[in-house]
Amino acid sequence: MTAADHASPGIVDAHHHVWDLSVRDQDWITGTELAPLRRDFSLADLAPEARAVGVTATVLVQTITVPEETPEFLALAARSDLVAGVVGWTDLTAPDVADTLAGLRTGPGGEHLVGMRHQVQGEPDPRWLVRPDALRGLGAIAEAGLVYDLVVKPHQLDAAVEAAQRLPGLTFVLDHLGKPPIASGELAPWAERIKRLAALPNTVCKLSGMVTEADWGSWTADDLRPYADTVLDAFGPGRLMFGSDWPVCRLAATYADVLAAADDLTAGLSPAERGDVFTGTAVRTYGLTHTAPPGPPRDRLSAPGARSGPTS
Repeated sequence: MTAADHASPGIVDAHHHVWDLSVRDQDWITGTELAPLRRDFSLADLAPEARAVGVTATVLVQTITVPEETPEFLALAARSDLVAGVVGWTDLTAPDVADTLAGLRTGPGGEHLVGMRHQVQGEPDPRWLVRPDALRGLGAIAEAGLVYDLVVKPHQLDAAVEAAQRLPGLTFVLDHLGKPPIASGELAPWAERIKRLAALPNTVCKLSGMVTEADWGSWTADDLRPYADTVLDAFGPGRLMFGSDWPVCRLAATYADVLAAADDLTAGLSPAERGDVFTGTAVRTYGLTHTAPPGPPRDRLSAPGARSGPTS
């Protein structure tokens, strides 16, 4: 697949990361399984892989819960012709969260701030999202005109539903399908919780992170299909967006493999619907202005020789 296969505006990758271990440690990268990630990953590493398959804009997402990372990412985005938006982090439970968000919006690169995120998946309280202090912080995000990325596990989806019900003015973006148990092949109770979340109009979902929830060494697109079909049916293409989850995806697949799998999983959609999944939903949801405007509906992506499973 090459960039020449895609008409303007190309593909938007709505979810990727970068980090520099000389700036700060990524303390979540532990153990032998994650050892391939214990190195620096920069935009210079990402850009050739992304552009080779027709990606023309991306959303850079926070990795760790330190306040310094978000302004660094905003400054990076301001210097980049690839990053169209940043999903950052701040302490949602802090009493001055509104002031912090305002400072980020007016600081260097602040026009690239499109959303915020917290690693709720690591919180021991399954109802963390509906704690009074968290709800107050989520309200401040809504008032700032930003969206909120949800990184949760299946057992935390009930609280995500409740939070979205309480804050109808805030758009909630579910990362990685809510991390379903793809490796085991189980659908329940994850699927029912997804349907409840998707029934709320202020929710969107990323078609991302599936390969690392599957068997890293043997997954195929057919292993992912029941989960992709569930979110496609629940949210619809107009509330679904592609994300690579690079470089985490490299544990199980190349960048091209991830895009080829998403292409396969959306093959039954119309060109206009595919235009939503691969471009339009991200542009609308995040209000991306640092990318080309939506163009004509896109036919199915062409990926000659792309694999449907991970590389070795």
